[in-house]
Amino acid sequence: MVLTRRIIPCLDLKSGRVVKGTHFVELRDAGDPVALAQRYNEQGADEVVFLDITASKEERGIIIDLIQRAADQLFLPLTVGGGIRNLEDIQQILRAGADKVSINTSAVKDPTLISRAADRFGTQCVVVAVDVRRRYGKGPEKTPIPLPDGQECWYEVVTYGGSTPTGIDAIHWVAEAEKRGAGEILLTSMETDGTKNGFDIPITRAVADTVGIPVIASGGVGTLEHFYEGFVEGRADACLAASVFHYGEFTINQVKQYLAGRGIPVRL
Repeated sequence: MVLTRRIIPCLDLKSGRVVKGTHFVELRDAGDPVALAQRYNEQGADEVVFLDITASKEERGIIIDLIQRAADQLFLPLTVGGGIRNLEDIQQILRAGADKVSINTSAVKDPTLISRAADRFGTQCVVVAVDVRRRYGKGPEKTPIPLPDGQECWYEVVTYGGSTPTGIDAIHWVAEAEKRGAGEILLTSMETDGTKNGFDIPITRAVADTVGIPVIASGGVGTLEHFYEGFVEGRADACLAASVFHYGEFTINQVKQYLAGRGIPVRL
């Protein structure tokens, strides 16, 4: 059976509004989350992701009322992340109508959260979001990854919306996340986030080659070709994008028609 590739719009949330930035900063308003999610529902999105991008940094709780409003009106899987600290938070989000939760900072701080969440709610509910940035220079326990310009780098996991370096090697971390019960990896490279220059293919491919669970590529889409590259060169199972959808540059259907025309199996 050929697995269809997924197209997932991502709604970064701040103070209940959708925002979009570049390299995780310079945020600008992009609209009402429920209205946007409904639009993507109608356009044929495979899933929608809500990420409350400042919740962990501001030590805020989760946006339960917003999740309920969205879940009531959507007929596609909803993943929610941001500010999730424990199993009770996860339970609240799933109860409010989300299908999956995305954990990032809290999983890095306490990796047992992944295994405990997978045990209680099932691996299919647990998405581990991994934000990374390039680091040059070698080090023990660091996985060298070749770049198109002939250089090598390793990728460091960063937390709290990209503001806090951890020293953790991304390849080691995704392998551990899978072992602990993650059902998917949502990978965002800070190098390419919001740049519209395409996904960070070297790390996407390295992660896809390391784990046996689905990898969602995120950060950097600007053209239809970039989606194709994410699937073919990055070997991703799903491509996630934000601004090209929020500002109406492409509809989800346009992306899928383009991919189908180039031989990528998608749900039309």
